[in-house]
Amino acid sequence: MTDARAIHLADYQPFSHLVDQVALKFHLSPQATKVQARLEMRPNPARGAGHDLRLDGEGLRLMSLSIDGRALSVQPDDTGLTIPAAELPDAPFVLETEVEIAPEGNTALEGLYMSRGLYCTQCEAEGFRKITFYPDRPDVMARFRVQVVGDLPVLLSNGNLVAEGPGWAEWDDPWPKPAYLFALVAGDLRAHSARFVTMSGRDVALNIWVRPGDEGRCAYAMDSLIRSMKWDEQVYGREYDLDVFNIVAVDDFNMGAMENKGLNIFNSKFVLASPETATDDDFARIEAIIAHEYFHNWTGNRITCRDWFQLCLKEGLTVYRDQQFSGDMRSHAVKRIEDVLMLRARQFREDQGPLAHAVRPESYVEINNFYTATIYEKGAEVIGMLKRLVGDDGYARALDLYFERHDGQAATIEDWLAVFQDATGRDLTQFKRWYSEAGTPRLRVTDDFNDGTYTLHFEQENPVTPGQTVKGAKVLPIAVGLLNPNGAEVVPTTVLEMTETRQSFRFDGLAARPVPSILRGFSAPVLLERAVSAEERAFLLAHDTDPFNKWEAGRALAKDLLARMVTTGAAPGPDWLDALARVAQDDSLDPAFRALCLRLPSDDDMAQTLHASGHVPDPAGIYAARRRMGDALAQRLAGVLPGLMAGLAEPGPFTPDARAAGRRALRLAALSLLSRVDGGTAARAAFAAADNMTEEVGALSCLLDIGAGQEELARFESRWRADRNVMDKWFALQIGFASPERAAEVTRALTEHPDFDWKNPNRFRSVIGALSGHHAGFHHISGAAYALVADWLLRLDPLNPQTAARMSTAFETWPRYDADRQGMLRDVLRRMLATKGLSRDLSEMAGRMLGD
Repeated sequence: MTDARAIHLADYQPFSHLVDQVALKFHLSPQATKVQARLEMRPNPARGAGHDLRLDGEGLRLMSLSIDGRALSVQPDDTGLTIPAAELPDAPFVLETEVEIAPEGNTALEGLYMSRGLYCTQCEAEGFRKITFYPDRPDVMARFRVQVVGDLPVLLSNGNLVAEGPGWAEWDDPWPKPAYLFALVAGDLRAHSARFVTMSGRDVALNIWVRPGDEGRCAYAMDSLIRSMKWDEQVYGREYDLDVFNIVAVDDFNMGAMENKGLNIFNSKFVLASPETATDDDFARIEAIIAHEYFHNWTGNRITCRDWFQLCLKEGLTVYRDQQFSGDMRSHAVKRIEDVLMLRARQFREDQGPLAHAVRPESYVEINNFYTATIYEKGAEVIGMLKRLVGDDGYARALDLYFERHDGQAATIEDWLAVFQDATGRDLTQFKRWYSEAGTPRLRVTDDFNDGTYTLHFEQENPVTPGQTVKGAKVLPIAVGLLNPNGAEVVPTTVLEMTETRQSFRFDGLAARPVPSILRGFSAPVLLERAVSAEERAFLLAHDTDPFNKWEAGRALAKDLLARMVTTGAAPGPDWLDALARVAQDDSLDPAFRALCLRLPSDDDMAQTLHASGHVPDPAGIYAARRRMGDALAQRLAGVLPGLMAGLAEPGPFTPDARAAGRRALRLAALSLLSRVDGGTAARAAFAAADNMTEEVGALSCLLDIGAGQEELARFESRWRADRNVMDKWFALQIGFASPERAAEVTRALTEHPDFDWKNPNRFRSVIGALSGHHAGFHHISGAAYALVADWLLRLDPLNPQTAARMSTAFETWPRYDADRQGMLRDVLRRMLATKGLSRDLSEMAGRMLGD
């Protein structure tokens, strides 16, 4: 295990020196790239004079080092080099270095590396130190000028192209930025181009760079980019600030995408799309991720974070912005449901286990391990709550002040909250606990009705999490509406502001006891606990005017029933089946919303629910009960499914718009149910007739779900073997629909497939990640999946520790389960920690999961 000290927020100090200007020159070579760096530096007045200069650097061969032309003989260590204060002027100086690196051998995909002949970079969070010696921290911001020399047709870096010639190009970025936003790409690429005129009249060249042959799959990404640029101007008043905006699609990439200033680098699966190769979900993700990275131009680039503890400042805010955008482009109701599903599946799970941490953590060993759902999704929820509390106008004033006050700065959560306080006059001292305290609050609700007065009583509990035992009450914006017994809304949505551990709210002048609709729009990320009858849930499913709570009522009905099926062997009753049948056939509802209502709670969701209610979840029992529930729903709807599908058929060619995607989603949900009663006849016909990937994968999934589809699976492989992104689906589908008993066996067989490139993060996730995401298969009592996933993580760790560590979170839920499974999971984690040479990334994660 690699020794590493924890870094603490409380120890922050400004860097000893400022960097005003950076000039870099790259002489590209797969095994011997030379990087010449010229840094114009000066002592930082905030620290005073007389400090050593510590520069970060890893895996660099130092060729030369000088200050103001005077050579120095300082030798680097494993993590950088230190220039003694005695060697440094007390005035501005120029530091020059030359280093040599080997991009072709960089399997970690951090710093400068090669992806199938393409040079590319990934510098967030601390990859720049693998390129040259530099103060690799976000609060050191400088202007960069970069020359790239190489015998490749396309040579790209940040900013504007200012000069070029045969075999070289020079780029200048006029906006100060931290090193993590540096980018370089070089290779044989083709551009899909367009132009955009900003609101002030700036003409911007837009390019999406891809490998030859992929040019025809960039149109949707370009359209998403243009819509993002327009939306940011209209909604936030933010205009793009360079002459060119470049996106590059890369096959080997640890993340989804990276917001480098003016040169966004994307995982190719989030750029390339055509109706034949991308599903509706792919189109929606491309739209959202393109928007997210573009929005970072202001919330992340022009204003960055002072240190990595403030990561949520850029990520939580930018996630919230891309959620707003997707809602405007598609359906706010459907988008909100999808966001909450992701929050509960990923972040609530994180909050309830050994990896729980605050939105702004207090310490870390490896910052790559904190690119988590808590930082991103919960960080966005905190922004949403803040907006609900101050209102739309207050939010707009605060954001305008934020951009005005902090443009060009590296900011903190304190800076962020201060602009809201100054813009609205509101004291946010208590609200700040959302940033400093981990855990998902439990909100318990009781009510009473007397003489026309209805009272809601709330009690919040903030649970113990690792390192945090005592917590104060949080500010909770609780959106509530009241319906009378005939379904009419008597009190429209009202935001109640809870600030105490126990608090009650009264509603007077009511003619009858109302039915409450609590936490509308999921107005706060809490676990809502209230005794609710099946009849009341069915009433809300039928009558609630809030789309989220309408869906939530149906989902709660399903989860209550599924919990009884698992724990007592109950059978699906008519209440839930009839209620869902009414929703499925209600043409007044958005098809995408109806499709979400027909989606059963996931196995992992049910395990989380049962554990929270004091039960030890049985993965096999949950899987079996969920299968029975799906069968019962299919039998109940059997008579209407063919007609429902026929009515949703889309005439004309495929379009990726939200309306058409919603109709396809409901049609495929109906096809999945129909396959359970017709033996796959309709699904086989749909697969044969499919002219787009959504329906092809959808029909294949229906067949695999009922244990059929082997012939179609072979045809799919034969047709798409040359397309890496499509083949990722082929791998994942087989594991995702395998029986729990065979999931590990199927995975092991696929790791021996000639197209299983385990060094490619996408392919690795599509196989090993698919197994860890198969709840009943991963937690099969044999323990075979535990061992197989651990073996592959340990194999990957020496080459790509970042991906290995992130995927190790498959083991984080071990405290939920029975003693046998807990024992096997702990043994796996201990085996990881005992592995010689384990990276600090994976060792930190395994240690935290064990509570070490």
